[in-house]
Amino acid sequence: MQLPPKVTHRAFARLAEIGAGDQGQALRVAVEGGGCSGFQYEIRLDQPAADDLILEGEGQKVVVDSVSLPFLSGATIDFSEELIGARFVIDNPNASSSCGCGTSFSM
Repeated sequence: MQLPPKVTHRAFARLAEIGAGDQGQALRVAVEGGGCSGFQYEIRLDQPAADDLILEGEGQKVVVDSVSLPFLSGATIDFSEELIGARFVIDNPNASSSCGCGTSFSM
């Protein structure tokens, strides 16, 4: 059974902070082939498309395309601020391993 991804308050708050929704933009989270572990995340601001799953909160949107959705079943999309930098991060229960950069994983 596929569970939709979840988006944390911190992720929605960061999108609001940068004014994504005010500009008609959504955070797109996609999975593509490649990366050092086999798959990699693509995270960027984009316009929602017709076949996207749209997750809404705090006046903001996160979108996932239908091809990437099975790879992100039950995942959590968060925003992390650490000494090494601030970024959107994915906690994906489907990933059997991931690389040190956090943007690449295998299943």
